[in-house]
Amino acid sequence: MRETGLQFLRTALGNPVADFRDGQWESIEGLLNRNKMLVVERTGWGKSMVYFLATKLMRNRGDGPTLLISPLLSLMRNQLEAAERIGVRAATINSSNVDDWKRINRQLIANEIDVLLISPERLANEDFRTTVLGVIAGRIGLFVVDEAHCISDWGHDFRPDYRRIVRVLQALPPNVPVLATTATANDRVVEDTMAQLGDVELVRGPLTRESLKLQNINMPSPSARMAWLAETLPNIPGSGIIYTLTQRDAARVTEWLVVNDINAEEYHSDILPPDELIPLLAAEQGLSLDAFNELRSTARQAAYKEHLEQKLIRNEIKVLVATVALGMGFDKPDLEFVIHFQRPASVVHYYQQVGRAGRAVDEAYGILLCGEEDDHIADFFIRSAFPPQHHVESILNALEESEDGLSIPQMEGLLNISRGRIEQAVKFLTVESPSPIAKIDSRWHATAAADGYRIDQDYVDEITAIRRDEQRQMQDYMQHSGCLMAFLAKALDDPDPAPCGKCMNCDPDLLLDIDYSEMHANRAALFLRRSYQPVEPRKQWPQTGMFEEQGLGRYKIPAELQASEGRALSLWRDAGWGQMVAQGKYEDDHFADELVDACVEMMGEWKIEEEPEWVTCIPSMNHPRLVPDFAERLAAALDLPFVPAIGKVYDNKQQKFMQNSFQQAKNLDGVFSINLPEDEEVGPCLLVDDMVDSRWTFTVAAALLRQAGCKAVYPLALALNSPRMD
Repeated sequence: MRETGLQFLRTALGNPVADFRDGQWESIEGLLNRNKMLVVERTGWGKSMVYFLATKLMRNRGDGPTLLISPLLSLMRNQLEAAERIGVRAATINSSNVDDWKRINRQLIANEIDVLLISPERLANEDFRTTVLGVIAGRIGLFVVDEAHCISDWGHDFRPDYRRIVRVLQALPPNVPVLATTATANDRVVEDTMAQLGDVELVRGPLTRESLKLQNINMPSPSARMAWLAETLPNIPGSGIIYTLTQRDAARVTEWLVVNDINAEEYHSDILPPDELIPLLAAEQGLSLDAFNELRSTARQAAYKEHLEQKLIRNEIKVLVATVALGMGFDKPDLEFVIHFQRPASVVHYYQQVGRAGRAVDEAYGILLCGEEDDHIADFFIRSAFPPQHHVESILNALEESEDGLSIPQMEGLLNISRGRIEQAVKFLTVESPSPIAKIDSRWHATAAADGYRIDQDYVDEITAIRRDEQRQMQDYMQHSGCLMAFLAKALDDPDPAPCGKCMNCDPDLLLDIDYSEMHANRAALFLRRSYQPVEPRKQWPQTGMFEEQGLGRYKIPAELQASEGRALSLWRDAGWGQMVAQGKYEDDHFADELVDACVEMMGEWKIEEEPEWVTCIPSMNHPRLVPDFAERLAAALDLPFVPAIGKVYDNKQQKFMQNSFQQAKNLDGVFSINLPEDEEVGPCLLVDDMVDSRWTFTVAAALLRQAGCKAVYPLALALNSPRMD
């Protein structure tokens, strides 16, 4: 059997003299003997080869198909390609290929599929559990959990949906072999994972990556990091990845690199294909343009992500600027560098991401830059990791009071909780045992377990303490004077960490130059000050009939009442102008003249269809002069009249306390009055406010202005508050 497996391995790799790595055959053999195996090996070791070779050998002897659970679609795409190379027939069921589910299900029933790949979230889908899992559960030949550290509550990337995996395992026949794999698990996570899987044999190898040259560079200022990237990237051979902690940083760094003639693309969970690429993506998917456009948005998005990944794999771009959305499982063996624009929250996050580089090259760079915003972003993730008890209580109370149950949008209408937070709490509650909620059709209902339910606060506090320790460990790593690779290996409980000889502390001669020119620094600072943000107009109300009595449309906002696309000068509290905006709002109670000049400059670069003929602003009773004073000075600088056309009928709650679209829009119902000449068309106006977040204030005010005769409304805000992190 080993010799047969070796031949398959050599065929897969295209290498007639390839051999198993230490631990690979032992893992495969354990599965052939129907054991449970936990394989903890470094990235690039070949964990996917273990389950594909085991599948091939087991299918040859007549066993049932393999069920493989993977957390990311990008990971699934790489695995499907690997499966094809060794003749394994693989298929995936995920949100981007819903139209293929029936066909795949028929093939499963006919035993024509060797490996079925699914995400852990798919286990929550009742239709999948009934029509697919129920069909193959009794004849699964191998059960595989990739990135198994996600099972453990203590792991850096615990995902509630992974809890369902253990329940599925318990329902399978006891002789089904199980393989769990990960590259990022310390002793605590390994022990917890083994305890949950039960009676598991551990295969664990060294984590040191001999090809990586690790270097840490402390650069608090974003403009300094951007200047360094512009000068350094052209001198690093090959292609690579730059990781950022937020989507907006991925977009901004990409734009900066492109401005500096560096071929870069951005990549994150919400990335959408530009219109001009749609024909190419359709061709790549083997579809007509009409067929591609009829795909679900998730499928079009997945196609674009695959397009970007392939461009990097083929070295058609220098760098992909990505969030953690490009993470586990992305495989480009000749990746020459991984640079972190900001410090990740934990050592295991960092090791997992930097480990993408140098798998099949002798030397590769792993560069960690450290910024002034790093701890703030890490704190955000730690604080928002669990739903707060008061959110859970509000949701359960609402469900218990509803006879027919509630959908997520209905919960938004009843509760002042953001949609993301509602979805987070619902997911958390569904994997509790017993679960206090259950879904029937599209609505959630309270179960008997809801009575008196409370989150285990001791558990939450313990996990939070672990995350704080991980944050401090990364801070220590930045300042570490010994071998950086040995630090990472020790943090991951590698049994034999040793100096690597290649990091900044082992051999300073291998360092990249940390200097950058004053010219690039000044250009980066200017770029940040010109990082104007579009403010897209909203085109429909959160609920049918919300503003119907005011004549503002029933559900869709009529085109003649919509705002035009607006602009925000900066990102809130960001480098550039964002910090000055925050200081003016909360410290000085006055926006500096420099912000007026900056807005005038922005107006000069803003290609507006119809130039504004006058300026007005959003009124406030809490700070009655702050925004009007700025708007008056801006109007004077633009040589336009300022008209206080919008009044406030009553003092509503501040918008920043409204947590979802329904509540934000409802909070503005009947708040504004418009003072413009009746039955006269009024020229286009510039509508000024200090901050924009949900855009509902601009949307409602613009609709009322246009209803009163204003030809066009162009929103202008000093800062955009949009803290997307993934």
